[in-house]
Amino acid sequence: MRKTSCLTILLLLLCSTLGLITGCQRPQARTFHNPIISGFYPDPSICRVGDDYYTVHSSFEFFPGVPIFHSKDLVHWQQTGHCLTRKSQLPLDKVKASGGIYAPTLRYNNGIFYMVTTNVGGGGNFYVTAKNPAGPWSEPVWLDEGGIDPSLFFDDDGKVYYTRHEGMGDGHAAQRLFNPETGKLEGSLKNIWSGTGGQWPEGPHLYKINGKYYLMIAEGGTSYDHMVTIARAAAPFGPYESCPDNPILTNRYLPNHPIQAVGHADMVETPDGWWMVCLGIRPASEYSHHLGRETFLAPVEWNADGWPVVNVNGTLDMVLAAPKLPEFKFEKPPAKDDFNGDKLAMQWNFLRNPYEDDYSLTARPGYLRLNGSALTLSDQDSPAFVGRRQTDLSCRFSTRIDFEPKSENEEAGLVIRGNEKNHYDIGITLKEGKRKAFCRKILGGKSAEPVYYVDICEDEVVFCVKATPLSYEFICKSNDGSVKNLGSALTRELSSERIGGFTGVYLGLYASGNGLESTSPADFDFFEYDQEEK
Repeated sequence: MRKTSCLTILLLLLCSTLGLITGCQRPQARTFHNPIISGFYPDPSICRVGDDYYTVHSSFEFFPGVPIFHSKDLVHWQQTGHCLTRKSQLPLDKVKASGGIYAPTLRYNNGIFYMVTTNVGGGGNFYVTAKNPAGPWSEPVWLDEGGIDPSLFFDDDGKVYYTRHEGMGDGHAAQRLFNPETGKLEGSLKNIWSGTGGQWPEGPHLYKINGKYYLMIAEGGTSYDHMVTIARAAAPFGPYESCPDNPILTNRYLPNHPIQAVGHADMVETPDGWWMVCLGIRPASEYSHHLGRETFLAPVEWNADGWPVVNVNGTLDMVLAAPKLPEFKFEKPPAKDDFNGDKLAMQWNFLRNPYEDDYSLTARPGYLRLNGSALTLSDQDSPAFVGRRQTDLSCRFSTRIDFEPKSENEEAGLVIRGNEKNHYDIGITLKEGKRKAFCRKILGGKSAEPVYYVDICEDEVVFCVKATPLSYEFICKSNDGSVKNLGSALTRELSSERIGGFTGVYLGLYASGNGLESTSPADFDFFEYDQEEK
């Protein structure tokens, strides 16, 4: 028996170490890949209701506004709607690029969701409420016009605190009371913390943890010097002491790391402890990112002195151990949108407040019809445009278009948009009496090179784009089987480092009469988006 026991022990040790016997393999810790929500979904704010988690994100000049996502495990997310779906909630008339909606905060109290945010250039700070995060959400209640990045904290004594960024550059977090019964702010606005000395101490969030009040902010600006800092106090209005280990999260000292500009965070407590969502970017090349600021996830622990420690060493990684929550995956949405419904899918947006006559899903069932207005993609307005975010550095996307222009001012096709002054357009127009496909590159508000034209057959065509981290390749396929190469373009020319602003690349379908109403509708049969292998 003794000899058998020894052999058994030796075998168990061997298979445990080398994994030679399947039944003896140790279970591997589940991991996840950052970002958890990819593409232009910045400034995440998170709240928990039971076993459900929700995030909201900035949407700037795009409509509907403030996308809201749902998860049960913090890793897999599905969009459940938008908080702002009506013009009465979200006036965006002629707002500049990267104007509009900044940094929303989502909170839940006594059966009601509160989303508070800023409409820059459109009225200031306001909030909306809903009993169901999928909507409908209420009409806006306007609060004040100063500052940005408002946040709410519901204390356990019934008081509610309204905190926001005040001032420019070297500003501060300011705070006053909020009365949810009247929808009014009360008391005077008080400066409660100016941060650690970094520029733009913004995005404040207040928490009460173990009897103390923690104020977390972002500093350094929302680019490569971005960081998360925190302070605490015995009372909501302070005085606040800064964490001795600030910043508690940043990748600013890791120039070669694939994640940069980490900041603007929010925390949530789960059955597996505390977790943090934050924004970050994935540069496709050195100092060049074009997907926009994305949403990332990191674990939070608390040290013996009661300060939060993010991801062990205060930096963010691409692959991390997943939260110990029951895994919950949503059904993957189809790659192809056939436009067979009576309303657009949630991933689609308009530029600013759309003109209803510009688009239809019923005029030709099974097609998205765009009626080109006099507006162009270069106008600070709402042209006939329907777009979705590019969410992967490597991907393929395509659309089939039926469009017969009657005059040379009419065009329709596919656009890769950075903003009004920077976009790549491939489309159909009439030139010298012939129907042609074209490729045009608008950079800095003007054509970067002569427009390239090719002849096409008198039928529907498919425009295809292959995106790599560094470039786009444009193809036109006709029903007669012919394939025409329309050229290529660099992703870095649409990067935020080149063109400025706070958004990311949009992939859009558009039509325009270039100064006149178009007499020919553009019908899009489908839009297909396929993620390439990473």
